[in-house]
This record gives sequence, C-alpha cells and structure tokens, in this order.
Amino acid sequence: MNKYICIHGHFYQPPRENPWLNEVELQESAAPYHDWNERISDECYARNSASRILNGSGNIVDIINNYSYISFNFGPTLLEWMQKKDPDTYQAILDADKQSMKRFSGHGSAIAQVYNHIIMPLANERDKHTQVIWGIYDFKKRFGRDPEGMWLAETAADTPTLEVLAEHGIKFTILSPYQAKAYRKIGDKEWTDAVGANINPRRPYLCKLPSGKEIVLFFYDGPVSQGIAFEGLLERGEDFANRLSSTFEEHTKEPQLMHIATDGETYGHHHRFGEMALSYALNHLQEEKLAQVTVYGEYMVKHPPKYEAQVIEPSSWSCAHGVERWRSNCGCNTGGHPSWNQEWRKPVREAFDWLVEQVTPLYEQEMLKLGADPWITRNDYIQVIMDRSEENVAAFIKNHTLRQLTKEEQVRFLKLMEMQYHTLLIYTSCGWFFDEVTGIETVQDILYAARALQLAHDLGSHDLEPEFIERLSKAKSNYKDRGDAGATYQRIVKPTMIDLLRVGAHYAVSSLFKDFTEVLELYSYTAASEEYDIIQAGRQRLAMGRANIKSRVTWEEITITYSVLHLGDHQLFGGVREFMSHEEYDRLREELKSAFERGYVSEVIMLLDKHFVSHNYSFWHLFKDDQKKILDQVLAQTMEGLENDFQQLYDNNYSLISAIMTIGMQMPRPLQTTVDYIVNTRLMRELASEEPSPQEIKRLLEEGKRMKVTLTYEDLEFALSQRVDLMMKKIQEHPQDTATMDLLIELLEVVGGSKLETDYWQAQNIAFQMQQDGYLDLRKRSEQGDKEAAAWVQKFEKLYQNLNLKV
Repeated sequence: MNKYICIHGHFYQPPRENPWLNEVELQESAAPYHDWNERISDECYARNSASRILNGSGNIVDIINNYSYISFNFGPTLLEWMQKKDPDTYQAILDADKQSMKRFSGHGSAIAQVYNHIIMPLANERDKHTQVIWGIYDFKKRFGRDPEGMWLAETAADTPTLEVLAEHGIKFTILSPYQAKAYRKIGDKEWTDAVGANINPRRPYLCKLPSGKEIVLFFYDGPVSQGIAFEGLLERGEDFANRLSSTFEEHTKEPQLMHIATDGETYGHHHRFGEMALSYALNHLQEEKLAQVTVYGEYMVKHPPKYEAQVIEPSSWSCAHGVERWRSNCGCNTGGHPSWNQEWRKPVREAFDWLVEQVTPLYEQEMLKLGADPWITRNDYIQVIMDRSEENVAAFIKNHTLRQLTKEEQVRFLKLMEMQYHTLLIYTSCGWFFDEVTGIETVQDILYAARALQLAHDLGSHDLEPEFIERLSKAKSNYKDRGDAGATYQRIVKPTMIDLLRVGAHYAVSSLFKDFTEVLELYSYTAASEEYDIIQAGRQRLAMGRANIKSRVTWEEITITYSVLHLGDHQLFGGVREFMSHEEYDRLREELKSAFERGYVSEVIMLLDKHFVSHNYSFWHLFKDDQKKILDQVLAQTMEGLENDFQQLYDNNYSLISAIMTIGMQMPRPLQTTVDYIVNTRLMRELASEEPSPQEIKRLLEEGKRMKVTLTYEDLEFALSQRVDLMMKKIQEHPQDTATMDLLIELLEVVGGSKLETDYWQAQNIAFQMQQDGYLDLRKRSEQGDKEAAAWVQKFEKLYQNLNLKV
C-alpha cells in the first residue's frame, strides 16, 4: 500500500505554577476541578489514553490508547505537572510510545518539544540552544530514547532555528504549508514558488542548511487540519476517516503521506468526545484498508525525501505576519474582541529583553567567581530541574565548579541558576498569543520576571524593579479600569511574591488548622519546628514558636520566631521575624501568654505589633489553597447551622409546598430556594457517602422533579462520577465483594433513568481491564458448572452492561 496517514497532536498547556512554590494554585474558573491542568487532563489527556470505540447501538466494544497510534508531542512543563498530579495518565503516555515502537518499525509516536514553548526565531542564539538541549534531555529522561523529531512552538521557524535543531541531532520537524517558500526535486536547479501553501503536503522535504547540515520538513495538510477545528469533522469518526483518506491523488504510484497537525486538546477538551472520533477513525482506516497508519519517523526511513524545500523566514502556523504576533500589534488575535488592540505586545517584550540584558552580566560574573562555566552550566541545569533531590543537586554543583563551595556559595550558585531559569520562562509564547495584557497567560510570564528580579536583588544587583515596572506601564490594558501592565504588577504580581519570612508566616498560621508536625513540607519549602506552644480560650487560640524554614530549590534557610492569634473564623493576627535570642523569646512568650490568659486581646495585638514591627501577617498572606482549606473549615460550621434552618423551614412548610405544586401555583421565591437547597444538599451528601442509598437517591430525584428543583447538575454529576469510580476501584481490589457490586448495579440503574449526564470513564476502564484479566477464566469455570463463578459472572455482566460496555 502506498497510501499512509499520520495524525499529529500537539499537547500543551502554558505553565501555571506559582514561581515561588513550584505548584499550580487553586483556579476557581476550573471548578469543580482544582485547576485547568487538572480539568483538561481529565477531559483530554486521560481520555486519549483510554478512548472508546462504540458499536452502532452506542455500546463500548473496545478501549484503545490513541497515543500509540498517532504522532504526538507533550510540552515538558506539562509532563512535569502530570508526573506529579496525574501519574496514571503520565504512565499511559510513556507506555503508548513503547507500544508504538512495536507498531511502527521501531519508531516511537512521541517527538520532543522546545522546552517552554518560546518563539525560537525571536530567541537569541544561546537561548535557542538551551531550549533544544533541555527539550531533548527531558524527552530522553521520560521516554528512554533519543527523539527523532522536535515540535517548534507555534511551528515558528527560520534558518538559525533549523540549524540548532540539526546540530543537536533532530532529524525532522513539522511546519504549516504556509511556511513553505519554494521547493524542487533534489538534483534540479530551478526552484518552484510555494508561497501561499502552493506545495504538495503528501511528501517529505529535505532542507539543506548553510552549515552543510540537513533536516527533513513535513508540511501538514492545512485544509483538513483546519476542518477538524472548524468544520465539525470530529462529530462522526467515520466522516473524519473518510476526509483523511479522500485527499490522496489516485493516479500515482508514488507513496503518499496524508498528515495533519492540530492542538491535541482538540480531541476531548475543545471538542467533547473528540478522542472517540479519533479512535474510531483510526480503527476505520485500518479495518477498511483505506490507508496505512504511520508516524513521521517510520515514513521518513521507508520513503526518504526526493524533494527539498526552503522556508519563509521567520514564519509560524498562527501568525500571517511571520512571528509578529509575539512582538507587535500585527492584527492577529483570538477574534473575541474586535475593538481591542495589542499595542501592549511590544513594550512587554522590550521590558523582558531589558531585564535579561541587566541580569546577564551579573550571572556571568558571579558564576565565573564560583568556578563555573556560565552557559555550559545553564545548558546542563535541566538535570536539576528534573531532579531536585539534595543528593543530585549536590553532585551537580560539584561537577560544575572547579572548587568546593561553601554553604553560602552553594545557595548563591542555585540562586544564579534559578534566575536564569526564570529569564527563560518569561518568554513562554502564551504571554503574547492572546488579546489582553492583564490576562492570566501574560501575568504568568510577568510572575516569572518578578522571580528573576527578586533573585537578582538577592544576588547584589541594584533594585531593577522600579524601572521594570515603569517599562511595563507602557503596555496599556484594553480594560480602562486596569490601567496597564505596570499597575497589574503592583496589584497582582507584587502581593504574590514570597520570601522565607512569608513561608514562615504560612507555617505559623497553618499550625493552627492542622495536626502539628515537627517537619512540614510546604510546596518547595521545608519547615522544621524547634519549639511550639499553643494555648486556647474558647474560640480564641494563640500559637508561638521557633522554626527553621528552608527552600528546597535554592537551599536558602532562616530560623524564625513567630506568634499567631486566632480570634475565630478567618480572623488572624500574626508576626514573624528572624529568630531573636532565647532570652527575648522567653520574655515574649510570657508577655503574650499573660495577656492572652487575662483575656486582653487588644494587649496581645499590641505586643505582636511591638515585637514584629514590619512583618505582620494575616489570613490574606496565606497561600491560596490553604486560604480555601481554612474557609472550608469555617464554612462547614456555618453551613451546618444554615442547613438546619433550611431543613426546619422545609419540614414545617412541606404540606404547603406540596399544595402549591399540586395546583400549579407559582412557588414563592424563598420557598423555592429552600426546596432547591435541601434537595441538592441531600443528594450531594448521599453521593458523598461511602455506601450511598440508591432508594434515597431515587426518592430525592423524584422529589426534585415534582418540586421543579433546579439541580446543580455539574456538581452532582462530578460527585456521582467520583463515587462510581471509587466503588469500582473497591470491586477491582476485592472482586469477591459482591455486596458492593450489587449496590453499584442498583445505583447505576437508579441514575440511569434521570437527567444526570453520567460519565463513568474511570469505572469503565476498570471494568474493561477486569473483563480482560479475570472474567474469561471465571466465565469458563461458570460454563463448567461452577455455581459460585456463575453467580459472579452474572453480576459482573450486569454491571458491565450498566456501564454501557458490550460483553
């Protein structure tokens, strides 16, 4: 067969970690998930690792790992998050690459990506090399092999970028057909103009570089790639497959590669069930022998390029003006705000360039003083980024310095490296892609800049922050009330900045709300208690102590003295300072204890102000996730009281409410609110129970229907899915637990007739795996007369069918 199809998915999310904590904090807009990474992983990344193929009746007949059939790349920063927060999906992606190597003649599905998605033509020479070196190292560490190809952020390319890829052993990259400048058959003299996508995307092209090196270019099929996003091709898998296979030239014996490239999030996040259309299309292509599914590495070896091509410089897949989208108001935007402008792009990039110019000499000078080669060390620093264990970091420092460093010098070394790390992160392309300078993507890049500024100041630079803010102030917001990026820095970025004293304040406050431990891991910091006292009077509590706070990233540490007064709810007053003498601490403790025990709250607050002059903290200085935890605790007590009030109102007026509903009269709003609240709350409580009552859930659903309750569908569906998943995991761990199986069957049957849009993805995966692992053996025993096995098989098949799986 000379017809081949390759589908490439570019799976990527902008980094969302707090630069000081190295963790993604709570994002309310992603609810009911913790953050957008978690939400998109559930909707897309995980789904593609176990995608369903349905029969004509809508039953699941097979579950496949899409990643093992398509070409794909994942952003390294996204995989770093996934490894920590979604390890099952992460492992499924790694496994898929190994499976694909068996399928595609030893060539894996995965390709690498430039590290943090910077626009390579706009990067300086050193940054280009670091991005590629880090991307390759990250790939090898995860996938256990050298990458054959590398994805360029926004497919942005020029000759210097391609030279760097080739220099580091990258064999191919993927570009838009609109990036092709000219092509010719290898050996011919004349070039054919390719501007305007006037190039055949069904063949690979060799790009001969000025250095004498070469790299292969694959120009994807533009119309079909666009059709996935805008023409509804993912509504039916068969239509998708037919569209892919319809593009081949019929009257040629030459091998043809039909290939497309899109954002991977298209399959499940942007288009719900898009991953199922993808898996169905892949299955349909192979079953109907419409084409042979392949990946770029395999096709390149089987059918080496017979043509060569030149690229438009610089160019990208998402800007008609080259790469202007990432440095000017070129007119490219998301299209959602036609009256807005993007004049802010230029001053933001210029501010970042200025920052890099300021800190680079400091970095070079200080690294040389420590006996380290600045740029070789930076290129190797990915070894630390991927493994921050103390043993690994110590070995890295030793291997990159000419002499043994003191403890203070080691801290300085790591701060210098982190400063460079964050000056690379500031150029993450998402900061310019969207329409508004105060959007979360641009603010994220500015957060990285703030961390670099802080580190530079710690390392002895004069205070660069005022001039940086002044430069940012030239980047005007499209929202009049937000002013500019400089104002955003002051309003959002500055309060986010963290030092060791603030970490100490967080530790002090959190000690009041969780079980006290001698050593506490706080994101990228460690707090070790040296002394701790707490006294309580009614709702009021006073905590005092001494602790060592250490950064696991820079190894910087400090010993602090702290005291926190909790007046109840979220009302907190506290102070933190570098450790005072033991005599001072004992005196402070006695003064605070005496005032507190006498009930003189105002005196306690005055003492805190006196002893912690410039380092007073409150609830608002806590990290975001812990703010929510404390509010949840406080709210739980408040909501319990409110629920009792609502319940009493509901019970006392139930007959009246029923009468109103019976005669079709409009329910007074206070009563309708009461009914809505009680029914939803009871349903949520039942679904949260380890052993939910299907009959009670059925009664509540019927009552909700009768009372015309507005159900909180998204929250209820999320809770139901989690409950079913947990029950299925319990069955997997204890297959003979037929009581749980009976309960789950009954629950599924009850909610199956409701308007809840159920999603049992994880439970279906478990059941499918159980069917493959142990079901057939028990089925055979059942057929041989084993009554116990027969009873189990009967129950399991009923559960299987209730999960919409076809036995």
